[in-house]
Amino acid sequence: MPPVMPPPARTNAVLPVPCLRTARVRCERRTLSAGRSPSPCSPSGWAAMCLPILLGAVPYFYATRREGDLVVIAGADARHLAGPLRARVGERISVVDPAGYLLSVRLSSVSSREVAGTVVETQPHDPEPRAKVTVGISLLPAQQLEYTLSRCTELGAASFLLIAAERSVSRAVKPERWAAICREAAMLAGRLRIPSVSGPVPLREALSEDALMLDRSGESRLIDRIKGDCTLLIGPEGGWSPAELELGAGRLVTMGPRNLRADTAAIAALGVIVVSGTGTAHGSGP
Repeated sequence: MPPVMPPPARTNAVLPVPCLRTARVRCERRTLSAGRSPSPCSPSGWAAMCLPILLGAVPYFYATRREGDLVVIAGADARHLAGPLRARVGERISVVDPAGYLLSVRLSSVSSREVAGTVVETQPHDPEPRAKVTVGISLLPAQQLEYTLSRCTELGAASFLLIAAERSVSRAVKPERWAAICREAAMLAGRLRIPSVSGPVPLREALSEDALMLDRSGESRLIDRIKGDCTLLIGPEGGWSPAELELGAGRLVTMGPRNLRADTAAIAALGVIVVSGTGTAHGSGP
């Protein structure tokens, strides 16, 4: 009878990955669960930025100020570079220049107060979609709304307009947190601009001339109505009320007969616009 081989020993070893000594990044596992949007201002919140790095993606940063080839990053970004990301002098980071360039910066000093470096390479960088899309999203439960803001920012939303729909279940207004979430997502995506978040406003005020109102009962397909810049209106989990549907007559568009969650509808609809002829990004991307 052949000898029985023991099972292989279990290990928690992590494979080495490049970029900013990410083998030593300290991320709290609970913040990496699907759908969570932790605060970007806390160590656990920064895990949302660390995860793509651990997977081999390139992190992007915004400069606090630039003087010629000198780039300085201060505040929370400097603390996270010096702390969880363990940046070191001599390493390179990618910094987005709002003028339309991606800067490769070699770090010359690193502290929790300020990170400085020298530009060693510049290349054109324009990831913004051609169509400027304002995502009008009805107020949702906090976690769901934050997830929508984050993912739509990554996709290229130009701005957000929150709508106090008749069936909205949440009325909480957290402008500072929403702005932080959009900034974090824009950094992750390497965007040139950070979308603003305004509102909430009644649906009537959101019905601009270029508004498209998403609903299963739409008179035409969303993809057939895309002509350029637009405001995309997404209803709450309970759907638009009969009065709101009547108010949006002539603007109703559909993505099919399926009943979608509000966050799914917003992300999918924006994706349709971004990859259409009018919404394709100028620059290259993954």
